[in-house]
Amino acid sequence: MALMSRLLLLLLLGAALPILFFTPAEGGEVGVCYGNVATDLPDPASVVQLLKKNGITMVRIYDTDPTVLRSLANTGIKVTVELTNEELPLAAADQNNFALQWVQSNVKAYYPATLINGVTVGNEVFKEASQLNSQLVPAMKNVQAALAKLGMADAVKVTTPIAFDALNPSFPPSAGTFRDDIALSVMSPMVDFLQQTGSYLMVNFYPYLAYLATPGMSIDYLLFRPNNGVLDTGSGQTYFSLFDAQLDAVYYAMEKLPSSSMHVGGMRKLTAGGGTPEVHHGEEGHPNKGHGGVGTPQNAQDFMAGLTHQVLQGNSGTAAANGHRPLTASAVRGTPHRPNADLNVYIFALFNENNKPEDDQDFGLFYPNQQPVYPNPIDFVHGGTSGGPLQPSYCVANAAVGDAALQAALDFACDNRDGNRADCSAIQPGQPCFEPDTKLAHASYAFNDYYQKNGRVKSACDFSGAGTIVNQAPSGACDPSPSWCVANAAVGDTRLQAALDYACGPGAANCTDIQPGARCFDPDTKVAHASFAFNSYYQLRGRATGTCDFAGAGIIVQQAPKIGNCVLPSTA
Repeated sequence: MALMSRLLLLLLLGAALPILFFTPAEGGEVGVCYGNVATDLPDPASVVQLLKKNGITMVRIYDTDPTVLRSLANTGIKVTVELTNEELPLAAADQNNFALQWVQSNVKAYYPATLINGVTVGNEVFKEASQLNSQLVPAMKNVQAALAKLGMADAVKVTTPIAFDALNPSFPPSAGTFRDDIALSVMSPMVDFLQQTGSYLMVNFYPYLAYLATPGMSIDYLLFRPNNGVLDTGSGQTYFSLFDAQLDAVYYAMEKLPSSSMHVGGMRKLTAGGGTPEVHHGEEGHPNKGHGGVGTPQNAQDFMAGLTHQVLQGNSGTAAANGHRPLTASAVRGTPHRPNADLNVYIFALFNENNKPEDDQDFGLFYPNQQPVYPNPIDFVHGGTSGGPLQPSYCVANAAVGDAALQAALDFACDNRDGNRADCSAIQPGQPCFEPDTKLAHASYAFNDYYQKNGRVKSACDFSGAGTIVNQAPSGACDPSPSWCVANAAVGDTRLQAALDYACGPGAANCTDIQPGARCFDPDTKVAHASFAFNSYYQLRGRATGTCDFAGAGIIVQQAPKIGNCVLPSTA
């Protein structure tokens, strides 16, 4: 990915519940990128079992590894394979029918048992191998011709993944334009080729890079949370997610390319179908660690929940299923500029990969031991939420290890000089959680504070065996400063509704009790329902900083609120 160079240039899951990938009618599809730049990955057969267990129906690999392709046989999983940058000059020159031999050996030999449906020719050539720019489209055409000769051109599409920084500028979306060095020489003939063959342009997007490079950008805009939107003054469209804005920038850039077959005033003619190929997300990722603090398990969780909700349900899906209006201004599945476009995304990546450059390592849905990185379930069938409440969890001390081990772990957890460990001030003498003055009680308090602060990742409750994860709130656990998140009536019903849609939709708050006939439905007001949903979201996330914002629609209170017959809980 070469993430640092991009930054300079610019701009899950619960252990017991699976990720479910699903393609609804008239919708997009979510797959994963299965890389292998690591020393500790499971064998391909085990990986395929993981894919099947989690209902993953689409995978992109970065080579044509025979063991991987054989392992994917007879699974029904759609596979996109890669002709690498190193092979690209050979495919472009096509001496001795290289492209035909490559397709025969790496596609035809496995198809249809292995459901190969795409070939990517190179990867980020403009960035990683710019000396090959002029050879890219010829190589794509030769691979396409080889597929046609073997009778596979309808089943297997040829494309190439480009990095998002192929655009300059990319903001506002309507100003999106391909760079001068590639627009006419490469992108225009490439888009013609993709149109003629019924294929799609693949783009690798990493929205968090634009966030890091843009002072003042709202993190809510990045993470699909409620926000005030960003106006594109060129088009008059308001964007409520950076995901939509970046995708539309690519569509606008394609529309500006002259074509050998159709053009009006130098711009590609728009037809009912949009006039350009579809754009598929070859990589769409958010780090779960590092990157100036934006990479956390919780931020990655929120990004993926919003992303999958957007792809699979458009801007309505889950919120509508919970009895609320959609989060954003549009109730369709596409983007403001392309409202009828299906969205197809490969999440980067299946695993954290320890042999990648440091900035690229922590993007996985799973650790190499096949344990999920994110602490709470994302059910992609329901568009990025579990269809119910997130499973609460807590970290408590394991008395069996003895006081010496507990003390060592307690010292580690409370060493908060870097601000990333537990806040142990409440268990100091004279403070509200000092009693009972036992190693077990103090360690349980510190371990849980550390665990919640680190996004409830399983590894954050290890402490060399001194910590244990439980799903029931520990009896007698001290809460030094209980707090609740309630609705701010001053923002008005429209903003409350938008935030309510988010909390009950991609935010995965437990909104069951505010449905008609349920115990907290009355009073049937926006303020009451939003308060219930906001507080559920806030408590489920360990009352972490920023989780009662909702673009100003939520406020934190220290007195237990009562709404009708419902007393809002102060824990998950």
